[in-house]
Amino acid sequence: MNRIGIDLGGTKIEGILIDPRGRELARKRVPTPRGDYRGTVDAIRGVVETLEAEAGGGRATVGVGIPGVVSPRTGLVKNANSTWLIGQPFDRDLADALGRPVRMENDANCFAVSEASDGAAAGARVVFGVIVGTGCGGGLVIDGRPVTGRHAIAGEWGHNPLPWPTAGEWPGPDCFCGRKGCMERWISGPAFAEDHARVTGQSLTAHEIAQRAEADDVDARASLSRYVDRMARGLATIVNLVDPDVIVLGGGMSNVAEIYALLPERLSAWCFSDGVDTPVVRARHGDSSGVRGAAWLWNIDQE
Repeated sequence: MNRIGIDLGGTKIEGILIDPRGRELARKRVPTPRGDYRGTVDAIRGVVETLEAEAGGGRATVGVGIPGVVSPRTGLVKNANSTWLIGQPFDRDLADALGRPVRMENDANCFAVSEASDGAAAGARVVFGVIVGTGCGGGLVIDGRPVTGRHAIAGEWGHNPLPWPTAGEWPGPDCFCGRKGCMERWISGPAFAEDHARVTGQSLTAHEIAQRAEADDVDARASLSRYVDRMARGLATIVNLVDPDVIVLGGGMSNVAEIYALLPERLSAWCFSDGVDTPVVRARHGDSSGVRGAAWLWNIDQE
C-alpha cells in the first residue's frame, strides 16, 4: 500500500503520500487550526482525503507526527506545545475520523526515523535526531525503530536543564513546561534571538543573527559562539548516555552552516571520553523529514 505521513506543526499541517519505495506522489499543506481540537482532526482528515484523491483514489496507511506524545498510561496526549491537544485521545479520534488505524509518534521520533531510513544517517545503527526550530526536540532510533520508552518520553532532551551552567545562565529563562533553564529555552530559534537581545539590546530574528555572524559581525559571532557551546553541552549528555553513531540536526537552526564547523570540537571537550568523533550532520530531507518519517512508521513492525 501507499503511505501517508502527516506532520502536525504549530502553524501548519503538512501531508505527503509516498509509494512503498519512498517516491512522492502527492503533497498538501494547510494552516493548523490553532486552539481548535475538533478543527485539527477535521483538517487532517481533509488532507488525507485530498492526498488520496490526487494519487488516484487508492486507500493508504496513515502515520502522524505530533508535537507531544500519547501517554501509555492514559491514552491521552501529553507534553504538547500545541496545548489544545493535551488530554485528548487524538490517535483514537483520528482513527475514527479516517475509518482506519493510525500510527502516531512524537514529531522528533518521526524525524529520526526518516533520517535513519533513507536520510543522512541511513545505515547507522544508533541515531539521535535533533529538531531545533521554534522548539527543541529529540528522537532516538535504534536498528530502524524509534525508542519511545516506558513513559513515551525517550529523547526529550529539550526539557532537561542546560548542563554545566555559568553564573550568568542560572537559573535560566522560564519554560512553558513550568521549569527554568531547559535546553529549549537556550537553543531553539526564538531562544537564540532572545539571548542576542539580552546581551546586545538588538532585536533581530535568528536568521538575521546567523547572517550577521557569517558576515563577521562581532556581536552576532559572539551570540553564535554562546549558542554552539550550549548545544555542545546538551549533546554531550546524549553522547555520554547513548553514544549514538550519528547525530542529525533538523529545524530552522540546522540551516546555520557554521554550527557544523564549530560544534565537533566543542562537543568533544564536554564528553566523558578521551576523544569524540561523533558525526553531526544536517538532515538530508530537510523540512520533509518529519512528514516522511510519519509515513515510514508503517514500515516498522509493532508488537
